[in-house]
Amino acid sequence: MIAKLFRAVTHRSSSLRKAVWKLSYEYLAKTYRQGFWRFMNYGYAPLDSSSTGVALDDEDEADRFCIQLYHEVANSIPLAGLHVLEVGCGRGGGASYMARYLKPASLVGVDFSEAVVAFCRQHHAFATLSFVKGDAENLPFESNGFDAVVNVESSHCYASMPRFLSEVKRVLKPGGFFLFADLRGKDQAKELRKDIDTSGLHLIEEKDITANVLRALELDTDRKDQLIRKIVKGPLRKYFRDFAGIRETGVYRRFWNGENVYLKCVLQKAA
Repeated sequence: MIAKLFRAVTHRSSSLRKAVWKLSYEYLAKTYRQGFWRFMNYGYAPLDSSSTGVALDDEDEADRFCIQLYHEVANSIPLAGLHVLEVGCGRGGGASYMARYLKPASLVGVDFSEAVVAFCRQHHAFATLSFVKGDAENLPFESNGFDAVVNVESSHCYASMPRFLSEVKRVLKPGGFFLFADLRGKDQAKELRKDIDTSGLHLIEEKDITANVLRALELDTDRKDQLIRKIVKGPLRKYFRDFAGIRETGVYRRFWNGENVYLKCVLQKAA
């Protein structure tokens, strides 16, 4: 019931959707401060059963599928030595992974929740990594400042995708790259493609990774379910299970039946 009400509210208007998501993430960051909860994405798994996936340190193994989504997106270009911005950094696990494994010269994570930024600063200390509060549709950075912008499973919360894409184009250096992945309803995906086509950024790659995300949800269900049972009490537990895409929940079924799709795109600003 809570999940259905949440979807109804967030689809009613773009400004309301943005406000509700912001309040939700503020609540999560203030209420659930456990440092071991570092990711909130649905994950990515290779469809080839013989693939071993990304090589990870033992400390990161528990978050394998969530990290593999970041690897699939961010590894589209070599980030080593570049100045990188992640918009919608969430609890900071993806930014930390990119900073530690992909070796950019600097990485800034920005999120519109002050509580989320505080959480990230507390739990992700790394020399080349920093976090700031900011709005994806009005980024607090000068123009032409970043070699790459990364955006993973965040844009569905925004009020205006065209405004966000305009900001991405503004803060990218000439020739810079936008590395993007997110879910949409099947009809909304058509609108997303129109927004990309009119963004002024050149589309280099578009890939439907729905099957990989669905596979990750299946493989990661038990771990996520155990985590939810550990930290969430009472009736909210059912909502958290749907939010996490646990097997047979509404989120999982919408990917399974094709109602939702998950797209990965690589775009470039003109040199």
